[in-house]
Amino acid sequence: MNQRFDAVVIGAGQAGPPLAERLGKSGRKVAVIERKLVGGTCVNTGCIPTKAMVASAYVAQMGRRASDYGVLAQSEVRVDMQRVWERTQGICGQSRSSVQKWLDGMQNVSLLRGQAVFESPRSVRLGDALIEADEFFINVGGRAIVPDFPGIDTVPYLTNTSILALRELPRHLVIIGGSYIGLEFGQMFRRFGSEVTIVERGDRLLPREDPEVSSAVVDILRKEGIAFHLSAECIEVHGKEDDVRVVARCADPRLEVHGTHVLLAVGRRPNTDDLGLQNAGVATDERGYITVDDQCRTNMKGIWALGDCNGKGAFTHTSYNDFEIVAANVLDGEPRRISDRINAYALYIDPPLARIGLTEQEARKQGRKIEVGVRPMTRVGRAVERGETLGFMKVIVDTDTQQLLGAAILGVNGDEVIHSLLDVMYAKAPYRTVTHAMHIHPTVAELLPTVLQDLHHAS
Repeated sequence: MNQRFDAVVIGAGQAGPPLAERLGKSGRKVAVIERKLVGGTCVNTGCIPTKAMVASAYVAQMGRRASDYGVLAQSEVRVDMQRVWERTQGICGQSRSSVQKWLDGMQNVSLLRGQAVFESPRSVRLGDALIEADEFFINVGGRAIVPDFPGIDTVPYLTNTSILALRELPRHLVIIGGSYIGLEFGQMFRRFGSEVTIVERGDRLLPREDPEVSSAVVDILRKEGIAFHLSAECIEVHGKEDDVRVVARCADPRLEVHGTHVLLAVGRRPNTDDLGLQNAGVATDERGYITVDDQCRTNMKGIWALGDCNGKGAFTHTSYNDFEIVAANVLDGEPRRISDRINAYALYIDPPLARIGLTEQEARKQGRKIEVGVRPMTRVGRAVERGETLGFMKVIVDTDTQQLLGAAILGVNGDEVIHSLLDVMYAKAPYRTVTHAMHIHPTVAELLPTVLQDLHHAS
């Protein structure tokens, strides 16, 4: 049976439900089409489950360090993966249920289940039904890349999704890819008790970060017993369940790592290959990302793309910001743009790495005159009191404009503290706004004025 709507939202991830709610409140008759689980990657296989597991790993690590704080543990710390899994799934389930209830209660919004495939710029096929609308908003997310390594078709492997289903601890987890996903899972499973080896084809981890940031992250993880192999080119995989080998034929010398499990963490791809975009005339780039302008509009009038599938960001917060941009332009008459947002993200190892704006190396490539301030976390009273002094703070200031260009905080609570600087950047205020502020003691944020009071010209 054919159905007619004013607007169709394809995908119930981070951008889809809030946009559907706004569209429904505007008086539009709206359909949300979801083929799998509401909540998208973040709720089901991304931020929420992984950070729940990171929390369990943190508790395990602190248990091992209890004596450092004068606390005597009665027995050796052990991790029950079944209970970790149950806790994680309980948190995910609660979040997913909340999204479902939210969708069910929206006015003028219907949730439809199944795979949507475009048949024209104004219609999609959903099973036996043809769904027609004047406006389509695509929010289909992405998935892990499975590279065509020799042997990949015969060796059992894990992705960021399937590793969440483990109920038993791997004896030796080999991770291919030193990405954010690979590093987070690497530290997590090391703290659970697995032996962990990370194999990376590049000559250093986190290449988009400044070299000293990358080095500090590696040092932190190596001190926890994680092994790294860099410049691992020509990767092959061999073996069977509980007995796998990762081989880098072109490494010098040739590399061969034996383990029980292998995790692929080599990037993600958009879920656009089965949408029938060609039938709607919607353009994509060579990697499958939907091409959009500064307001998330595709090349076809009346079709927008939001979130991971448009290649403009790979985070929950960028997806949600896409919703805000689309809602502002379509419903509020406010010309918000993707290019107005400042790059911001975090790596959730412990301690976390938070990053905003430009790195020092990026600022240099732009030919800017810059000043840099750096302070180790050993100078932060809160970090010393907590016994968590790894890392440092780094800020980059434009010499001519006296405005903040970027910052990196690798240290306890850095993912929260950095927003103080981010808001100053959005306000386009001079960095002295921070240096003249009185911050609360003892906190991590109290060191921000000090860092900015001791800038030096970068040569």
